[in-house]
Amino acid sequence: MHFELVDLRLFQHTLECGNITAGASRSHLSLPAASARIRAMEASLGVPLLQRNRRGVVPTAAGQALLQHARLIGQQVERLQFDLAQYAQGQQGQVRLLCNTAALTEYLPELLASYLATHPGVSVDVQEMPSLRIVQSITQGIADLGVASSAAPVEHLQTRPFRDDPLVLVTPPGHPLAQMPAPRFIDSLAYGYVGLGPASALALYLEELALRAGLRMQVRVRAEGFDGVIRMVAGGAGVGVVPLAAVQRWQGLLPLHWAGLQEPWANRRLLLCARDFAVLPGYAAGLVTLIGEKPFLADDEIAYDQP
Repeated sequence: MHFELVDLRLFQHTLECGNITAGASRSHLSLPAASARIRAMEASLGVPLLQRNRRGVVPTAAGQALLQHARLIGQQVERLQFDLAQYAQGQQGQVRLLCNTAALTEYLPELLASYLATHPGVSVDVQEMPSLRIVQSITQGIADLGVASSAAPVEHLQTRPFRDDPLVLVTPPGHPLAQMPAPRFIDSLAYGYVGLGPASALALYLEELALRAGLRMQVRVRAEGFDGVIRMVAGGAGVGVVPLAAVQRWQGLLPLHWAGLQEPWANRRLLLCARDFAVLPGYAAGLVTLIGEKPFLADDEIAYDQP
């Protein structure tokens, strides 16, 4: 068995694009040359790597295994190139970072700005998605890093602490839920909600939890961001669920009541995730060092109800 790096890149590009034509173009190869290389790979292994259909190609079991190794080898080559580029100037790189709504809006903006200011040759591709999809994408090697909730199944990944991020229920001060000492998410579903945008990872997660309980969220209006949710709730538009960090910014500035939700999933922590931190390119490892600096708070340092 003898594969060249161009073969592995072609195979990865073909599956990411869904067809050989687009994979060949992305690999800067002609279609006949790309087809010949893939046939040679299959002949060398003695097993088919791709299944062809009208929509394009999908990997066989052997092809899926090869794809995982191709991605790992590609990451190692990128790290090699970066480490050698330390002896020159103008090195370039891109980190693909997946994160949930809270990480993207509450914690990462300043950290990413600091990182980019000190790494002018590096860009960061940030994408918001639910924690479960983040874990799946990191597992498949689609992204370098992820920031996901501890509620997601991350045991098979390498993780580092990122932030404590409990979710709280916010209501106007005179709302019936404000009189409950220990509100639950299911209790709030009897009332109208101020929700996040329909593409928000947290919005999707909360709506899924409601459906699991056999109910639906009564979303009266949607806001683009936690600050918008909090301001509308304070104005009497409904109730909402937001991270504690977002509420603390408005403490004493708005007529607002908040309390920690009692469900275990609401007392969450955010984790920085990777398949293997040791094989990340040097520029990605630098981002890990920066955003993983602040440890978790001790449990007795987190206030789950307002004074």
